[in-house]
Amino acid sequence: MSELPLDAYYDLTQIGEVAVSPAGDRVAFTATEYDQAADEAVSSLFVAPIDGSREPHRLTSASGASAPSWGPDGDRLAFVAARDRDAEKRVGWRDRDDEGDEEDAESGDEDADAESEGDGEEPLGNGDDGPKPQVWIFDLALGGDARQVTERDEGVADFDWSPSGDRLVIESRDPTDEESEYLDQVREEGGPIETTRLQHKVNGAGWTDEVTRYLFVVDLDEPGSDPRRLDDAYGGGAFEDIAGMDPTWGPDGRIAFTSCRLDRPDDTSVRDLYAVPADGGDAERLTGGDLTHGAPAWRPDGDGIATVASDPDDPPAPAEVYLVDAADEADARGEPASLTAALDRTVARGGEPAWVDGEIYARIADESQTRLVRVETDGTVERVFEAQGRDRAMAGVDVADDGSTAVVVLSDPTEGTDLYAVDVDDLDAATEPDSFRRLTRVNESLVDEFAVPEARRVEWESNGWTLDGVLYHDPEIDPESGDHPLVVAIHGGPMSYDEPVFSFGHAALTSRGYLVFRPNYRGGTSRGREFTAELTGKWGTAEVDDIAAGVESLADRGWVDPDRVFGHGFSYGGIAQGFLVTQEPDLFAAAAPEHGIYDIRSAFGTDDTHVWMEAEFGLPWENPEAFDASTAILDAGNIETPLLVMAGGEDWRCPPSQSEQLYVAARKQGVDAELVVYPDEHHNIGGPDRAIHRLEKILDWYETHDPAVEAESGD
Repeated sequence: MSELPLDAYYDLTQIGEVAVSPAGDRVAFTATEYDQAADEAVSSLFVAPIDGSREPHRLTSASGASAPSWGPDGDRLAFVAARDRDAEKRVGWRDRDDEGDEEDAESGDEDADAESEGDGEEPLGNGDDGPKPQVWIFDLALGGDARQVTERDEGVADFDWSPSGDRLVIESRDPTDEESEYLDQVREEGGPIETTRLQHKVNGAGWTDEVTRYLFVVDLDEPGSDPRRLDDAYGGGAFEDIAGMDPTWGPDGRIAFTSCRLDRPDDTSVRDLYAVPADGGDAERLTGGDLTHGAPAWRPDGDGIATVASDPDDPPAPAEVYLVDAADEADARGEPASLTAALDRTVARGGEPAWVDGEIYARIADESQTRLVRVETDGTVERVFEAQGRDRAMAGVDVADDGSTAVVVLSDPTEGTDLYAVDVDDLDAATEPDSFRRLTRVNESLVDEFAVPEARRVEWESNGWTLDGVLYHDPEIDPESGDHPLVVAIHGGPMSYDEPVFSFGHAALTSRGYLVFRPNYRGGTSRGREFTAELTGKWGTAEVDDIAAGVESLADRGWVDPDRVFGHGFSYGGIAQGFLVTQEPDLFAAAAPEHGIYDIRSAFGTDDTHVWMEAEFGLPWENPEAFDASTAILDAGNIETPLLVMAGGEDWRCPPSQSEQLYVAARKQGVDAELVVYPDEHHNIGGPDRAIHRLEKILDWYETHDPAVEAESGD
């Protein structure tokens, strides 16, 4: 197969959200494609039959789509989109005219590892230019285009159907007249930012404001009627711009949602679970004000709500599935109870619980793998779906309301990321059951035409731990044949983990002869609290030893040329490279830290993570030693490694000033370094042009500083 051209990124398709119809006969999903003419990602909505009898049918293609949700009747499909019209839009790089005809253009991911560096959800924002996101509904029985059912000036952040399907609950910001005047001044006139909020910025949403989010009820039988605000169903909290309120309509007529109503809501990541009558009235708090609750799922009988909750004061503690008593009378309620405490495994990102016949299904991080578990209300937990194997990752799952069918999103390094259906009754099968069937092949042409990597798991020893990682290689290269160049791709978080996945970025590297090594260092998740706690409050310690030991192990096996090892990583992957080049200056021939932090004391208050930083390190004026010990820039005098330092100009998770510090420190000492800042980019990879540009820069940087290339040019 041929080398993967970077422009093929425009032909990449990435599966997003998945929703199975109530009867389990259809699945709706979003898929992101890339428009080269407009340099933008386009998220489209598709529907496919569960039996695999035909290809997925595209419902939207122009203005983006998210949050697909079936109505209880199974014939209506609601989603969120910010659109004026839904004209056909051209995507892909091969179809664009060389001359770039404007009329045609108008009509017409980072790879998986870097995309996972976020919070698992898109920022909800506090108002951008252009149309605002609204709820639209397709009637698939009648056909035709989607009907817009909301018209909120500030848009809609989230929604849910009523059990009878005649109403929606929506989440929307509701500014006062004075707040609206301020927003207009800031957005339209470029006026000054004025804030008294402690959480004064949030990555992706920008500068925060005082506008309150509320829940509203929309009557679908009265088109054009004003939504009714539930006055006591309001939000709050430091990260509400990302987390939202999670409105979920229960079978008994109450609506569950999350909010923080503590005395200092911007000074904590606590989120409590509330329930409010759909017809209005007081909201009742169902949880104790000490945990971060999210992803509520009502028990079908209405007696309880499953949530995913974590302890904000104990960063390495796993996120667990909780059962919250939802009895109408407060005196009759028991305390929320963790159902997975004994498991010592965290719920995976996006691992929302789903009820089936009184049991809960959820995804967990388990031994460097995302896998499915079945949770009983008595706390019994059983791992299921062994048919997944350990050579592919589960990126998502949804289950039909009737409990008949599950649809899983599986990411396979060589096959791509696609939807697969399986009968729920067959989830206990050890091998692929007859009901297991593939529903999509969204990247079939890409994987058939170009070289995509194979993957294997590798193990090594470090400080008494047996660690593991994933090694990717071109299918025509035998890693054991020796002396290959190696890219060490370090995951973010650091509370995350790597497993075999399909990735355009991996393929770009391996098709050019590199091995790609993704080490699961201590401080990550999937192996329990003790493993994660090894790095908590001690950045620049365990991960440095573990990554260096992993590289040494591969070199000792004769697979890797130790002089041709290169650094790569985004977010904490960038942070870790800062420690590696200051503590292990001979490890990398060149490094490319992206969107990292290198001086956590100066980052405090300039990023959006002061709550998390305080939980892990304390306050910089009270515990300066802890901050200094986990700051790579104080050892910048040891830098010898050529550095390509990359940052987003509006990254409030890892501010660009951090990358500037590292860059200047290297240049000050005469070390070859380059700084690349994408002006309007957040803590992500940005549009397709920039995704391609960053890969070009990284590949050029490695080639420029590759000792083998230098030796050849010298000859």
